Amino acid sequence: MEYQDYYKVLGVERDAAQDEIKRAYRKLARRYHPDVSKEADAEACFKDIGEAYEVLKDPEKRAAYDQLGANWKDGQDFRPPPGWDQGFEFHGGGDAGRFSDFFESLFGRAGFGGAASHGRAAPMRGADTYARIMIDIEDAYQGTTRTLTLKQSETGPDGRPAVKERALNVRVPKGVRQGQHIRLSGQGGTGVGKGQAGDLYLEAEFRPHPFYTVNNKDVYLSLPLAPWEAALGATVTVPTPSGKVDVRVPPGSTAGSKLRLKGRGIPATEAGNFYVVLQIVLPPAEGESEKAAYHALSKAFEFSPRRHLGV
Repeated sequence: MEYQDYYKVLGVERDAAQDEIKRAYRKLARRYHPDVSKEADAEACFKDIGEAYEVLKDPEKRAAYDQLGANWKDGQDFRPPPGWDQGFEFHGGGDAGRFSDFFESLFGRAGFGGAASHGRAAPMRGADTYARIMIDIEDAYQGTTRTLTLKQSETGPDGRPAVKERALNVRVPKGVRQGQHIRLSGQGGTGVGKGQAGDLYLEAEFRPHPFYTVNNKDVYLSLPLAPWEAALGATVTVPTPSGKVDVRVPPGSTAGSKLRLKGRGIPATEAGNFYVVLQIVLPPAEGESEKAAYHALSKAFEFSPRRHLGV
């Protein structure tokens, strides 16, 4: 995925005021509008301009985008670092299909559309807002309470987005899954007049774990085995997010085989499973006794690992 420099697309500096960004967008939009432009790449340019403006016109998305830093180059291979946007609130609504994979990787389905207009005198419900919250896999097994600092942006006197923070105590329910939304009623955008506040939706994202990977409700662990444990069978102790368990490895196990611990995945009405994926690790032959053991092993077996290749 290629990084997109939205400031370069609109031809403005990174410290440009909001009015300057708006003027640049309008000028470029008139130039490249497919209905009037004679440029060969007008449609693609018009789309890029619209995407850049969608981010830079919105204080929340612009502040989050700026957090990535100014060292990225346009077209450079890019992957957003885990948790890069934690705590930023984005307004929802809109159509994801008109924007690039780069945009969606940053803002997801929560990043479309702008804040609700506050120009009406009649009471209006505040906009729903969205943010990501990073949790540990263990939190999904037990449930927990987290103090979350959210960053909200507002346009300052100089036309630049200024970030302010607020803290919330959030109850992470037992059984929450990757990508699931936690709804906090009344914690979204402020209503107009006597309109009620919108809701805040927190999208749960698991921090990378050194042992476990998660697929929906199922959890996977890669378990190293010595060759004799795989060949002869063994009972080994295995860590899980809910505690250690003893697992019986059947004789003749092969690399890549899976052992299922039913119901030990993410808790739910029908809990997920915990899968132990077997990996066979060869001990190094560093000393003379280890080398002698390997030589004896080669003589004890009539074994050809390449027989299926016909060689």
